[in-house]
Amino acid sequence: MSLPPSTAPATAPPGALRPLRVGYVALTAAAPLVAAQECGFFARHGIRVELCREIGWATMREKVVYGELDAAQAPAPMLWSMQLGLGCPPCDVLTALVLGAHGSALTLSRALWDAGVRDAVTLRAHVAAQRSRLPLAFGVTFPFSSQHLLLLEWLRAARLHLERDARIVVVPPAQLFRHLNAGTIDGFYAGEPWNSLAVRDGLGWCPTWSAAQQAGHLDNVLLVTRRFAESRADDHGRLVRALAEATAWCDEPQHREPLAEMLSGAAYLNQPATVIGPTLLGRFDCGHGRIETAPHFHVFHRDETAVPTVEKANALQAALVSAALLPSQLPRDAGLARRLFREDLHRAILAGTLVPV
Repeated sequence: MSLPPSTAPATAPPGALRPLRVGYVALTAAAPLVAAQECGFFARHGIRVELCREIGWATMREKVVYGELDAAQAPAPMLWSMQLGLGCPPCDVLTALVLGAHGSALTLSRALWDAGVRDAVTLRAHVAAQRSRLPLAFGVTFPFSSQHLLLLEWLRAARLHLERDARIVVVPPAQLFRHLNAGTIDGFYAGEPWNSLAVRDGLGWCPTWSAAQQAGHLDNVLLVTRRFAESRADDHGRLVRALAEATAWCDEPQHREPLAEMLSGAAYLNQPATVIGPTLLGRFDCGHGRIETAPHFHVFHRDETAVPTVEKANALQAALVSAALLPSQLPRDAGLARRLFREDLHRAILAGTLVPV
């Protein structure tokens, strides 16, 4: 898919008094939203969008709950926490579009490398030798996120006991780097470009990354309230179509370098394209001379990644229950996953037909 042709944009819907306010966090995973704005996909589909950069996922969640944002990039597990009122007032939400898979990595401190840690096995040995100085602290950007699930899985592989050996703290994405540098955390699991920045500055190194650890896991979705999807169905449909087109554009190999330049802008990630670009191009610098070929580090569209299927939702819900992030009785509610991940709405919007929200 190439850049959009220079055709006149679709007519804006009557009564559009202000742009749609769509929230995002400064991560490479925000690429479809940035591409949709910069390449004109929003304009082609007849909507005006104001992209609102937020400092973290909790702020984003609150602004969606109270109507300050119309839609948002969000960790897929946030749908469950908002629907069930875990950490916030209950809010009826859904997604009709997955914005991407993978895109994250585990970064550990330089001090752990100097102590001989190289992987989960050697971390376990380090913990056994240093138990009096524990627990280690690891950062995640939101408790209901794929990064939290992946970190828990990796710590289990290291046979570490949460609380006794390691604790997990929530840190906004832009502050992870600062906390690692200050030594207040021993590592973090987060989206790019924060891992690459830590490696570049010699503050950390990466024993694994999300695509290598668990191929196919979901990252972010386009989150909206059910109220918005019902009351502004036309705007919602235009937004989904524009972003679906953007996810396809982002996955074209020839677009990855210009995408890194777009993301590097001061209005978006405000980080060098030389830091953002390598993982988009399938090269991941893990630190200490280890550079991995990782063609699936970021996936936005291919292999039907953008489709919010009930199979994906059920798998994610089961993982959240297994990690004790959701109550164990939830699997009995066979309809919850299907109400949150709306494949029927996704396919109807792209086909130009209507289904009840």
